[in-house]
Amino acid sequence: MADNQIVIRLATVEDTERVADLSTQLGYPTSPEDTQRYLAQVTRDSNHVVYVATEDGWVVGWVHIRVMLHDGRAAEIEGLVVDEAYRGRGIGRLLMQQSEHWMRERGCGTVYVRSNIVREEAHRFYEGLGYENIKTSLTFCKMLSDVG
Repeated sequence: MADNQIVIRLATVEDTERVADLSTQLGYPTSPEDTQRYLAQVTRDSNHVVYVATEDGWVVGWVHIRVMLHDGRAAEIEGLVVDEAYRGRGIGRLLMQQSEHWMRERGCGTVYVRSNIVREEAHRFYEGLGYENIKTSLTFCKMLSDVG
């Protein structure tokens, strides 16, 4: 799938460094080593897919989709980011279109996406694509000190 020099393709381990960089832009700093393990794991699982958007071979965005195992008719966007320097050019929309196509091919009729409450620009983006906010929630965390 291509549009104005933007190509959407499956992610590979060769994309590790840029996926890690973009994850940091998204607010989830990660090392290239952890990202390489992550990409290797999800690309082997048919319930997951990661697409990248490239311009002239340079990765400018990525999206990760997962079919929800408890309900094979639904999927969730696990992450979506477009490089700050490339935002506003329709790249996120292209990534979402490819994602929705992949989900439909797998019989998913519902897609969920979570977005941090402070990401107002992202909320407008998803609403512009026809997504509706269905709930607001809190996230709790506990560090397990006895785990190695």
